[in-house]
Amino acid sequence: RCANCGRVDTLWCSRCQKALAAAPLLSHLGTAPPLRAVAATAFHEGIVQTAVHALKYEGAVMLANPLAERLERCLRALNWTVDLIAPVPLHASRARARGYNQAQRLAECLAAQCSIPISTTALTRERDTRAQVGLSGTERRANVQGAFRGEPDALAGRVLLLVDDVSTTGATLGAAAQAALDAGATAVYGLTVTAAR
Repeated sequence: RCANCGRVDTLWCSRCQKALAAAPLLSHLGTAPPLRAVAATAFHEGIVQTAVHALKYEGAVMLANPLAERLERCLRALNWTVDLIAPVPLHASRARARGYNQAQRLAECLAAQCSIPISTTALTRERDTRAQVGLSGTERRANVQGAFRGEPDALAGRVLLLVDDVSTTGATLGAAAQAALDAGATAVYGLTVTAAR
């Protein structure tokens, strides 16, 4: 069934795809050190939230491309200059359990749409952190502190665009950005499909 309207025989129907494409862009959210800036295409609600949930938890991987189209439109409007795109990495055990990294699917589609190089190895998740759902902002930051490692050969001297599906407090993006900066990235931007209000 369609993850949004329940229509039979599809994980995401054409009518809901049109509604997703028509959902207005949120764009710039502001600065969030150590990131130079952070943006999202929508608040985490409505049809965009449903699409992200379907991609992340219901195996609707075909949604990576239309959601990446939203990311590409947002990136174009922001006019950020970046050298490299990298997804926020999952720990290997979680990636095996889910079967894929939804952030990587989004980043790959975005890179193809805007012709910016992508690296899926520039950042790695060194520690398997507990799920962030239900944690306070302070708990989230402590949970992901030191969880990521940057690869200097991929990041040194480059401006990085970090891509993820959802930003709640920005703790995960911040920890990943810090690892990239520690590995020599000159600046890091963060772009997500949705963000909590």
